[in-house]
Amino acid sequence: MELPKFILGDNTDYPNAIFIIHTEYPRFIINLEDDEVEWMEDFTAEDERELETEAENLIQAANEFYDREVSRYDE
Repeated sequence: MELPKFILGDNTDYPNAIFIIHTEYPRFIINLEDDEVEWMEDFTAEDERELETEAENLIQAANEFYDREVSRYDE
């Protein structure tokens, strides 16, 4: 099965949260309510240095995905 790069999720136990799941490496879930990120990978020290550079771009892409999805509901 091929998954999309980002998936939008919610949960009634967290009524104010908006979750974006990134399905490609490095996999993570971001809660747009508070920008908390949960990484779903184990990283080495070297990976973490590289991730610092890429994390900002990935989080920005997650936010852009959410904005695009929300704008489609307004159409």
